[in-house]
Amino acid sequence: MPEPRMDSVGPDLTFGDRVKLLRNRRGLTRDVLGALVGKSGSWVKAVEAGRLQQPKLPILLRLGEALRVRDIAELTGDQSVPVQLFAGPGHPALPAVRDAINALVPPDAPPPPLDHLRARINAAWRARHAAPDHRTVLGRLLPDLIRDTQRAVQFYESGDRRQAQAMLADVYNLSQFFLAYQPAADLLWRVAERAMAAAQEADAPEAIGGAAWLLIEAHRDAGEFEIAEGVNQQALDLLRPYMDDADHRLRARWGALLFARAYTAARAGESGTAWRMWDEANDAAHRLPQDYYDRMTSFSRTIMGAHAVTIAVELRQGGESRQQARRAARPLIPSQPRRGRHLIEVARAYHLNNDRESALGSLKEAYVAAPETIRYNGHARRLLLEFTTGGPREIRREANALADKIGLMV
Repeated sequence: MPEPRMDSVGPDLTFGDRVKLLRNRRGLTRDVLGALVGKSGSWVKAVEAGRLQQPKLPILLRLGEALRVRDIAELTGDQSVPVQLFAGPGHPALPAVRDAINALVPPDAPPPPLDHLRARINAAWRARHAAPDHRTVLGRLLPDLIRDTQRAVQFYESGDRRQAQAMLADVYNLSQFFLAYQPAADLLWRVAERAMAAAQEADAPEAIGGAAWLLIEAHRDAGEFEIAEGVNQQALDLLRPYMDDADHRLRARWGALLFARAYTAARAGESGTAWRMWDEANDAAHRLPQDYYDRMTSFSRTIMGAHAVTIAVELRQGGESRQQARRAARPLIPSQPRRGRHLIEVARAYHLNNDRESALGSLKEAYVAAPETIRYNGHARRLLLEFTTGGPREIRREANALADKIGLMV
């Protein structure tokens, strides 16, 4: 029998062929993939050979997460499973934000003064961190903010124009937090690239560091680890000459880029590099004031415990992930959505250790902290879907109740 093509998950492949193709893409052995889903290497071999049928939904979801598929149909070939189950629905404000990003803004009226515009951007960042329904808040603010900042770039000249470009990069960065986990991948890439272009036009190291950090996120989430690493190294090389005289904000962007390397390495399964870079990022964090918190990257002393949970989970280090989750169960993260995301990572750690009760408890805490974070987070939706279909009756009942709250049809 011929080997399945390695460049495309075609419609005619069997389930076993799809598992084999995706496993090879990720560079995983059968033993490693089996361990990630709680099975043996021989079980994976039997699935790939077609001796075992397609598994039930809980194991299917674990396979999907381990193989980094964005749509479960990549595994099953069955298009009847809607992507919204895993990616979340589009926010009602998405069309208005899309229109503002895509519009060609004519210079038909003077823009607001730069200090007024800067005050609005700062207020939008504060609102984003303070609001449990942060996407709804941003959805109201972003359309006018995008248009006014674009108009400022067209209107001002010289040094004022560079300031406007830096602010436009900041607005595009803010937009990416609205667009994350939305069914708008094309828009996310457009905004990420525009943010970097505006930051470079502004010739502002801090703006470039922030735009690079989010561009790395986009490449990493797309599974493009080598590209993410390349952008990361270029950004660090660019910022290095400025670090001797850097202020707290630029030092935080530097630290965030160090952790970005750790995160990418963890996603690629490179344990030594991941923890080494976490150590470097942690050293950078402890050079910042105790209470400093970067509004874009969340980089700070307090976030490093949450980052350690993420590294351990991505590396599938069971005991380590549980230990880090217990250490950082309730860090004082001064951001509602970031706190919600951390609690989802804690849930993933407990799930990795087959502790469904603690995992579900963390998901419930995440909902209290930031309902719109868990509503659109693919990891949280996958966990909840698994919990509603298997395990003790009480777990299923509570999982179904939470699934109803976030609009997950089960």
